[in-house]
Amino acid sequence: MKTNMNRRRFLHQAAWSVSGLAAAQYVAVPHLLKAANAGDKLRCVVIGCGGRGMNHLEAVTREKTLAELVGIVDVDEKQHAKVKAWLKKKELNPDAVQAFTDYRKMFDKIGKEIDAVFIATPNHHHAPPALMAMKAGKHVYCEKPLCHTVGEARELAAAARQCKVATQMGNQGHCEEGYRRLVEYIQAGVIGKVTETYSWTDRANGGVGPRPAVEPVPAGLHWDEWIGPAPYRDFHSDLHPHEWHGWHDFGNGSLGNMGCHVLDGVYWALKLEHPLSIEMEEIRGGSEERFPTGSRLRWDFPARGDQPAVKVFWYEGLKKDASGEGKGNLRQANASNQNLPPLLVEMRNKYAEDEFESNGSLYVGDKGIIYTGTYGGRMHILPWEKMRETPAPAKTLPRTKNIMLDFLEAARDGRTNTAAGFEYGARLTEFTLLGNLAQCAGVNQKVEWDGPGMKVTNLKDLNRWVKQEYRPGWKA
Repeated sequence: MKTNMNRRRFLHQAAWSVSGLAAAQYVAVPHLLKAANAGDKLRCVVIGCGGRGMNHLEAVTREKTLAELVGIVDVDEKQHAKVKAWLKKKELNPDAVQAFTDYRKMFDKIGKEIDAVFIATPNHHHAPPALMAMKAGKHVYCEKPLCHTVGEARELAAAARQCKVATQMGNQGHCEEGYRRLVEYIQAGVIGKVTETYSWTDRANGGVGPRPAVEPVPAGLHWDEWIGPAPYRDFHSDLHPHEWHGWHDFGNGSLGNMGCHVLDGVYWALKLEHPLSIEMEEIRGGSEERFPTGSRLRWDFPARGDQPAVKVFWYEGLKKDASGEGKGNLRQANASNQNLPPLLVEMRNKYAEDEFESNGSLYVGDKGIIYTGTYGGRMHILPWEKMRETPAPAKTLPRTKNIMLDFLEAARDGRTNTAAGFEYGARLTEFTLLGNLAQCAGVNQKVEWDGPGMKVTNLKDLNRWVKQEYRPGWKA
């Protein structure tokens, strides 16, 4: 395939060699760590220009002393026109930005001329361009979840360790005050030993029933490129531009959409590593191809150092099927039908002055309970009165700037120590995506997990979801 051969030639010319090495090993090229000349602007490409990608475009064009936008990639030509019009409105030159529908072709044509890429595609397109970029010595900012499968998470973590480029996963709450204060409170023992956590989201990114009927591909949408590394299927509704979240082949359901935000504090503050098992306790909707519209699941973690074993609970989407809901793919539950932890309902009734978000977490210790919102905001011991009376622990963690500015400055300076780099982001993503294995297993089917071996040890058929083969031509 010509595109693939060109990409290989580009990677070779960038002085990479992977022959004779394990798949996850790479050789770094130190002179590629900075922009072409020290102090130069970073030449950036945004891959995936709709939705969240507009925030990336805003960040790159706002930081005029740090970065310049030289390319965009999107499979939908309507997004090209949208971005060009947006650039013109901001009095920037749209003709200076090259547009592509395939990131492989972008790397072929301008790969040697760029310094960093931002990725805001559907989940199944996160890992391939990230790996292509890192192998070529380019800095990478990628939205959450970092990837589509656990196998990709391991590969990206290995690449981050070896490639020596700046990386950042887009979980902005990790860089903000709430989660950093949470870590300091819990690790200082303010609420004692934490043995349970309860997290929830109103997202209902799933569906029921068979695939919709095949439809003509919309004008300007490059469908083969949209499918990319995933198993091919003809175009149908409930996929583009947002509903892909609910399909196994492309998204990761509500967990993939919100887990890396809502569960970040749980994973970080409690110093979690590999769970012993994951189990689905309740499920609504879903199918062989679709994620559920509502579920309750549990991770079981062993004791860690001086911290006891902990059970991590996740509640998502609908608490019950309702007329008119669950058909096709959904986006979120309404307030009256949101699946919530009983403990949260109790806290709402007990503490009227507290405002609880539709996404959040409760951390249950033997000396108290802490609440955090979607991105760690409103972190406090329950109730607020107790929070105000409790002496605050010292601030021991560094504070950071805006997550995208943090990444751009690290890339410019040739540093790898970003606030939410891939090594941490890959571990958090893996923890989150293990919940998908339990959803595929079904209710009351405990999934026993061998973390170091990266495999399910009892329900072995699930291992097909741990690491998946790409379509020919899409392997980095």
